[in-house]
Amino acid sequence: MNLISHRTLKVGSSLAVLGLLATGCSAQSAADSTDASTSPRVAVTYANGAAVLDGKSLEVLKTFDTEEFTRLNSAGDGRNFLLTTSKGFQVLDASTPELTEATFAASAAGHVVPHAGKTALFDDGSGITTIFDTDKLAEDEGKLPEVETIESPAHHGVSVAMEDGTVLTTIGDASSRTGVQQLDAQHKKIAESTDCPAVHGEGTAADGRAVFGCEDGALVFADGKFTKLSAPDEYGRMGNAYVSPTSALVIGDYQNDPDAEGNLLHQITLIDTAKTSYQVADLPDGIEYTWRGVARGPEDLGYLLGTDGKIHVIDPSTGKITRSIDAIDAWEGPSQWQEAHPALRIDGNTAYVSEPAKKTVHALDLESGNKTASVVLDTEPNELAVTTK
Repeated sequence: MNLISHRTLKVGSSLAVLGLLATGCSAQSAADSTDASTSPRVAVTYANGAAVLDGKSLEVLKTFDTEEFTRLNSAGDGRNFLLTTSKGFQVLDASTPELTEATFAASAAGHVVPHAGKTALFDDGSGITTIFDTDKLAEDEGKLPEVETIESPAHHGVSVAMEDGTVLTTIGDASSRTGVQQLDAQHKKIAESTDCPAVHGEGTAADGRAVFGCEDGALVFADGKFTKLSAPDEYGRMGNAYVSPTSALVIGDYQNDPDAEGNLLHQITLIDTAKTSYQVADLPDGIEYTWRGVARGPEDLGYLLGTDGKIHVIDPSTGKITRSIDAIDAWEGPSQWQEAHPALRIDGNTAYVSEPAKKTVHALDLESGNKTASVVLDTEPNELAVTTK
């Protein structure tokens, strides 16, 4: 992949424009030796490839050839990403950077969930969950750490390793999903709820609580038991949960029309996992979003990238927008979720936003609202991730 242009911005004034050629997977720059622990690294996927960027300057450090479409996740160790390929979860070392040969085998690699010092990988093809010590992946540098596996008949599921050594994992089979169960260290069931049809997505909030999306509401796990929270609509699907480890409040996406065309949404779910309360809030007219455009950030607030091109700051207790930040041009939603469309990720006080229409990735300071860096690629960026711990 070729980098067309790169620029760092300060309070509206443009500094130098740097041109750099980065050919195929051999492209490299002097910045490659930078320790990822001193600066976050950003990864971006695109058709048939992936790139690692410096988190401050957005300089392209290296590009890699991949399959046509790959998913992208932070491994949770502050160093590695995991690409979901046809062979499984392939380790992308952001420090080197290097797309390693190390791959956690899976027939249909799905959810990656780092939590409580463990990372859980769910194979949607076999139902097998693979769990490893998160920091061991960074320590082993290109080698896979020891793992434990949990077998389940559920497909297209998700698992979460909890602080007490138990695991929350999807209940279901090859054709349907009905709920979530808690397994002890010997993988024996100690609690369950089957009142969560088409369970999808997860999030871990403060004080050991977790939430899962259902097509008719949500399921909260706290203090060893599950509580069902019902949606106000007969069909009220929450597919993704946006959480903070220091907040009991959860923001979820929301869809109440099973026949809706396209992937744009105009409502959000607000869940208080401490009070086990649930409500749905409407966004103002002209603001829609997709699952790629919501994140939690400073002060545990919600940040939503709207189709109007602004990042809207949301109070997770009320759903009200308290501030809006200009980020990119207005955009239209994708017809298929896999298509490249704007994404938002947050690390500390920095928001990373992709703008596929301009083949660009931006970094914004959330306090000032200013763009601090931008990079223009030669193809549309798709998925976006940051080396977070």
